[in-house]
Amino acid sequence: MTRPSLLHGYLAALATVVIWAGFILISRLGGKSALSSWDIVALRLGTASLILLPFSLKIERHVWRDPKLWALSLIGGLLFLVLAYAGFKFAPAAHGAILMPGMQPFLVTLLAWLMLGAIPSRQRLWGLLPIALGVACVAVPQFMNAHAGASTLLGDALLLGASLAWAAYSVLVKKWAYDPWLLTRVVALGSAAVFLPVYFLALPRHLDQVPLSMLLLQGLYQGIGPTIVAMVLFLRAVSILGAERTGALVALVPVMAGLGAVPLLDEPLTGWLVAGLVLVSGGALLSARPAQPTVARA
Repeated sequence: MTRPSLLHGYLAALATVVIWAGFILISRLGGKSALSSWDIVALRLGTASLILLPFSLKIERHVWRDPKLWALSLIGGLLFLVLAYAGFKFAPAAHGAILMPGMQPFLVTLLAWLMLGAIPSRQRLWGLLPIALGVACVAVPQFMNAHAGASTLLGDALLLGASLAWAAYSVLVKKWAYDPWLLTRVVALGSAAVFLPVYFLALPRHLDQVPLSMLLLQGLYQGIGPTIVAMVLFLRAVSILGAERTGALVALVPVMAGLGAVPLLDEPLTGWLVAGLVLVSGGALLSARPAQPTVARA
């Protein structure tokens, strides 16, 4: 492998990390605005659908009748987005960084064991220990100050539900092995086909209560960045660096989002939160490392 190719892989992985961290920060910014979680889901799915529709006209009809693809659309598209954006109405961005990308190694390992019978390696199990401790660091202040953290606990529960939905989606994608580009288009368009009619007919809308700049930010960033660009870059990084090395770099997302929330969203950076970010990122890094081969002794 040539050096430029390796560099391209690292740049693609780093760009993926930046986009995913930005998803957490911009989602929390939208959560602090007058927009409802329904509004942000609609902006994301509507924008992504408009962009992906021209590339989806030649998808064969039998694809749209595949119940597995519809299950992936509802779990990894609709359910994940609804829970995540609702969670960011109550919980700070740093909590989202820990409970969503940070918890993925833990939840994916658990669900892969339950759904696929995949027994985790000892190294991966050791990596899950600091993740559990990191999540505990976020939870401890809530119990110490239950009155101040009541709404945050609700947000944390919603974010954890979103993380569980994404972990289930990830395990099912691995089990069913669809083409990534097909999956990107079908999940976005399928989710939009289910959600947007309900949104326009029955759900409350607050689009007129925020400036146009906020609508453009949420629609363009959410609909293009995490939904399309990050997926392409992530797959590019995996093809060059491998899944384990790319996964290790993605472990930087919680730290980048947690630290970025301090200057951008004016969120406090407590000792408990710093400890949680470090532990979760370190555990994710350890979990994503390729297993060391055992050397037979004579």
